[in-house]
Amino acid sequence: MASTPRTAHPYDDTDVIDARAPRFNQTVMGVGSLIAVVTGAWWLLGLLALQLIVGLRFGRRFCLPCVVYFELIQPRFGEGEIEDARPPRFANIVGAVFLTAATAAYAAGSAAFGAILGGMVAILALLAASTGLCVGCEIYKIGARIRGVHPGSPHVIDLNELGATPNGQVVVQFTHPLCTDCRTVEQELSELGHELVVVDISKRPELARKYNVSVVPTALAVGGDGRVLERLA
Repeated sequence: MASTPRTAHPYDDTDVIDARAPRFNQTVMGVGSLIAVVTGAWWLLGLLALQLIVGLRFGRRFCLPCVVYFELIQPRFGEGEIEDARPPRFANIVGAVFLTAATAAYAAGSAAFGAILGGMVAILALLAASTGLCVGCEIYKIGARIRGVHPGSPHVIDLNELGATPNGQVVVQFTHPLCTDCRTVEQELSELGHELVVVDISKRPELARKYNVSVVPTALAVGGDGRVLERLA
């Protein structure tokens, strides 16, 4: 059994997730989709899509691969790195859309198109499971950067609202207390000598919405007058 306790509750701490859990889910989706395409059992694609949709709608307690991971695998091998749950959730939405479309294509008599869509899910899911390269997650993160500091987004952060009284340039880091990468980035920025203003989005979610913080960790260099100068992480 694992010698260290969980830092993130698998079902209640929905803002974050053990990074190994999505990879296990991707393994299940990838293998299931591959079997469906190879054998022609296209109804299996529909079951996989339904499982993703149910988990997305009702939570991890209703996601069978999640329950298997958190109840059987994580207790034995321990908790992995804790990451922002939004990118893998977006990847699940993409997977559900493709699997639903593949099922509909098979049902409509277009087996070739259904096989292409199902094959794409199998390839991308198994790629993510084996290498950690989650294409859906990366698409989400790219979109998050686009929605971040750019024309049309807030160029100014109200440092007084954050409880900061800097003498000059500071780094505002949006973080979550359970996020592994957040702690790493905070340590690296501190070692580089930056003055940090840390915003815990679990306690101040309204600030994450206000400043378009779509993924943590996010670190922004901010001038003493509140102007956003650049994105550091």
